[in-house]
Amino acid sequence: MIQAIMVDVDGVLINGRPVDGRPWASDIEADLGISNADLNREFFSPYWNDIVVGRCGLAVQLKLALARITPSVHHEDLIAYWFESDARLNRPLLEALDQLRKTGTKVYLATNQEHLRAAYLMDRLGLGQHVDGIYYSAALDSRKPDLDFFERAAAHSGFAPEQLLLIDDTPANVVAARQLGWNAVQWMEGCCLSAELTHLQAEGVNLATPL
Repeated sequence: MIQAIMVDVDGVLINGRPVDGRPWASDIEADLGISNADLNREFFSPYWNDIVVGRCGLAVQLKLALARITPSVHHEDLIAYWFESDARLNRPLLEALDQLRKTGTKVYLATNQEHLRAAYLMDRLGLGQHVDGIYYSAALDSRKPDLDFFERAAAHSGFAPEQLLLIDDTPANVVAARQLGWNAVQWMEGCCLSAELTHLQAEGVNLATPL
């Protein structure tokens, strides 16, 4: 019986730029004069895997990378541009999750994030008002789809694996969660939470509180 829902962020609750849903860096060269290729080469490729599990800080590494490729851009300005441009909320899903919380089901974010954006999501973007907490890779020292991520998130939540439901758009994450005994559904464009829960009920999996 499902007692708590763990929801992925990017690709599920957030889908690109608020204005059009495109990737956050679609116009970064026109807006900030930064080449996507340069940013990937000097920042994301060498550092992101360590940043997202908390081994090094986003601000420190981004500052060093910008000094090499675009010294005129301050790292804090790029971080603000990034976070604000990657913030298109899935309002229907948020509303459906709010309704479930009113019936007693717990809702958490389960996401690969570094510390700064995790705080932005919860505080500035306001997701903290819609969930009971967040489990994210930099805080857990592990990222999805590593099994450690799911084991640690479950342990922190206090729920048994069979009481948890993961909603995630990445197939490997869904497979990993199920491997540890979680319930899990792959979220795709056009998905509806009530329909997904109805499908689970048809398979014999129920919420602790009825729909």
